[in-house]
Parts: sequence; C-alpha cells; structure tokens
Amino acid sequence: MAVYLSQHGKSASRDIDPSRGLTEEGAAEVKHVASLLQQGRIHVASIQHSGKDRARQTAELFAMVVNPVAGVLACDGLDPLDDATSFAKKLDASADQMYVGHQPFMQRLVSYLITGEPECPVVEFQNGGVVCMDFDSDNKCWVIKWILVSNLS
Repeated sequence: MAVYLSQHGKSASRDIDPSRGLTEEGAAEVKHVASLLQQGRIHVASIQHSGKDRARQTAELFAMVVNPVAGVLACDGLDPLDDATSFAKKLDASADQMYVGHQPFMQRLVSYLITGEPECPVVEFQNGGVVCMDFDSDNKCWVIKWILVSNLS
C-alpha cells in the first residue's frame, strides 16, 4: 500500500491573507496534480492535513478526485517544524493514505524514511506536488515509487 505525501499548494502572504489560504495559482496547480492522480486511478482511505487553511484547501482539492473513504481529516504532527521522526513511527502502510503538510517537515519526513536521518535531503518538494512512497516488506525499508509536480503535462 502507498503513502502519498504532499506539500500544500502555493499560499498567499500573511499581509494579503492572514490565514494564508491558497492563491488562485496554487489552487490551479493542485487541481492539475489532482487530475494526474485521477488519470492514475489513485484512491486513498483518508487524506490527513495539518489543519492550516492552505493544507486543508489542498486536501479538499485532492479529495475531489481521490475519493478518500474516511474523508478529509485534520491531523497533528504535520506542521512545518514538527518532529518527522515521531510522525514516521505512526505511518501505516496497510492502507493507501495521503498526508498534506508543510516544508520543511515533509522533506524531513521523506529523508528520515529513506536514510534514517531527517536532515539528509533526498527529495525537494514543490507546492502541490505529491511524493508516493511504499514500504518494501521484503527489505524492511521505505522506497519512493514516484513524484508528481504541477509542471508535468
């Protein structure tokens, strides 16, 4: 089963929107990535997000096409400076799940899952992009299956 990790779409600056919701460009990029997920027939059990407006809006846009069985839920541990190692221990690869969070947390999470070190970057997230990971039960390790970014056609 897969774990889909996404950094929220581009958000407004605090002086324009104090809640830092998605910009029109950010929403359009997330919708584009969502359409690519739809073409791949991706479905998930749930989409969990940090609770911040930009992450919630991103999760809701993805939900329109990946049809999460358990819906879209706020989840602790996905904020920018949260501990990726603690969160990694809670990941469950028994059902397809999507998580929408922030930088630098998402990069640290992938780094920790792949190398065991959160500060050893292995992937550079892009706003609204998705990194698909899976647990290789034979080798007892996480692997990156693929990465989607908004500038793909």
